[in-house]
Amino acid sequence: MRLVDMAERVRSKNAGPFWVSIDVFCGDADRFATISASLDRGTVAALYRIADADLLRFEIPSLNVLKFSFPRPVVQGDRRDRDMHGAQYCVLLGEHDIQ
Repeated sequence: MRLVDMAERVRSKNAGPFWVSIDVFCGDADRFATISASLDRGTVAALYRIADADLLRFEIPSLNVLKFSFPRPVVQGDRRDRDMHGAQYCVLLGEHDIQ
């Protein structure tokens, strides 16, 4: 099942001009446990083709939220920036199959 079908919401946004954050709102503790076990740092880093060391992963079990942050490939507002608000980064993760 795709992450976007399992989670309540998957969104991404800027975390300043140099970073992007992706939030996964799981909805309940069972889905949080399943999603959290399936999305380790290595898996997400490979999806975005970034070094594992550059990816930050945060678990917030009290809110059933998983969060990932990583450096933007180009600085926000650069002429090569294709997503000024960082809103499209979540699509790739949302399409990922959860085991």
